[in-house]
Amino acid sequence: MLKTAVIGVGYLGRFHAQKHTALPECELVGVVDSNPEQARTVGEELGVPWHTEPDAVWDQVEAVSIVVPTCAHHSITKPFLERGIHVLLEKPFAASIVEAEALTTLAEAKGTVLQIGHLERFNVVYTGFREHIGKPQFVESIRIAPFPKRGTDVDVILDLMIHDIDLVLAVVQEMPEAVEATGVPILTTSIDLASARLRFPGGCMANLTASRVSDKAERRMRIFQSGLYLSLDYGTGQARRLQVNPQKFIDPETLHPETFQFERGDALLEEVRSFLDCVRTGNAPQVSAQDGLNAMRVAAQVQEQIGH
Repeated sequence: MLKTAVIGVGYLGRFHAQKHTALPECELVGVVDSNPEQARTVGEELGVPWHTEPDAVWDQVEAVSIVVPTCAHHSITKPFLERGIHVLLEKPFAASIVEAEALTTLAEAKGTVLQIGHLERFNVVYTGFREHIGKPQFVESIRIAPFPKRGTDVDVILDLMIHDIDLVLAVVQEMPEAVEATGVPILTTSIDLASARLRFPGGCMANLTASRVSDKAERRMRIFQSGLYLSLDYGTGQARRLQVNPQKFIDPETLHPETFQFERGDALLEEVRSFLDCVRTGNAPQVSAQDGLNAMRVAAQVQEQIGH
């Protein structure tokens, strides 16, 4: 049984701690938060020791979830990796590409698992259809949400759009050769609404839209490739698939997409479970440090094109 801890138990970190407690393959030995009241609340809720400084658990754990503000990702994660402790680090990877590169290099040198928390990779809609996606030719995604009550320390590109950047890179299996983007601040001094177009060497085009100033939440992706159309709704768990043989005559009257409704899974539980499995087996994580770094690099290109 792996001994684990969760560093940062605010809104999302509390859920991480609950998953660590629920999984039989690990023992949550403590939670850490710089806010003593929050640390105590979650520690007492889960019946584990609570602390206000990460060094309190350095000598007690083999693996941790780190769920702190992005600006602290590098400074909090580095000491754990230096001690050979495996890390599941929430997205976005870090506050800068330089910091993300440094953590990637350190994890490789220490032989530790460093998994980046791109949660949608564990969404049942994505996992249910990933094997059907071969060579996408066009991808369209929209991810909109009301302004978060939890607040945010990054722009909408690193807050929301980076989910879809990661998903697109995962299915296209290439880095884009060109990026175009526009965006505007609405409620904050950073970008709150952004649109990006990615062009890939193999010919695929991807259009991404992200907003955190909507009156509703929506997380949809449509994927087109030869003979296949997929519509994936990451929020509702509904998917539509239209599959044909492009080499044969197609009667328009027969074009009726299949509809699938997936049971709402627990993507965070599966993400933590997958991380712990990699720690035990030595397998590469489904979302590696390199994956997180690639998403950061594309997000930086989007930010650069917007010029904000």
